[in-house]
Amino acid sequence: MDISFIITLFLIGFVGSFISGMLGIGGAIINFPMLLYIPVLLGVGHFTPHEVSGITAIQVFFATIGGVMAYRKGGFLNKTLIAYMGISILMGSFIGGFGSTHMPEGGINLVYGILALLAVIMMFVPKRGIDDIPLDQVKFNKWLAALFAFIVGIGAGIVGAGGAFLLVPIMLTVLKIPTRMTIASSLAITLISSIGAVTGKISTGHVDILPSIILVVASLIASPIGANAGKKVNTKVLQIIMGILIFATAVKTWLEIL
Repeated sequence: MDISFIITLFLIGFVGSFISGMLGIGGAIINFPMLLYIPVLLGVGHFTPHEVSGITAIQVFFATIGGVMAYRKGGFLNKTLIAYMGISILMGSFIGGFGSTHMPEGGINLVYGILALLAVIMMFVPKRGIDDIPLDQVKFNKWLAALFAFIVGIGAGIVGAGGAFLLVPIMLTVLKIPTRMTIASSLAITLISSIGAVTGKISTGHVDILPSIILVVASLIASPIGANAGKKVNTKVLQIIMGILIFATAVKTWLEIL
């Protein structure tokens, strides 16, 4: 592994983790396509979808740790929401992570594309008044939250993601959780989810150690910086950035599939 490959991986991890901390996602929706296409485009290396899903699972775990630490003060972490959705997505992601070994590489990309398309649709549904709710008065359907989290976990485990790129739209649109609480709680839920994905990938030998370490270092540096930046950005702007990001990723993924 030469220095240009190492620098490329570090920059990919840094960008993905910064955005993950700012928007409450694990970074997989950014890092999966970047790891798949950028090293090849620059001529510095190549990863298969299986290798990318394993590396991304490790990166998501450490990126979310950094983000949660940055959000631990201020009442942004909804412990009830985290518990119900976290346990459900953990079970689902373990099933998905283990089951992905029986899928062809094209199947992994197809699952990723379908999840991203669903997330795009939800991100552009109007979200009126959710940020007017005081954080200590937020209410939601606990069992509906758990059901959605379990379904998301299965799909996210297949692609090595934490699932936050779909959890965030669900929490905003379906559960009506305020934006900053959604971002903070999503990072914590994704951290729990990534335990299942990481366990599944490691148990099946789908983790490339050295690239994973490079992305972990980048994640621990960039994720807290992104989280602190996210606290200062207007919530509508955060929603727009997330929508554009998911839309661009969905388009790119479906162009490759088709």
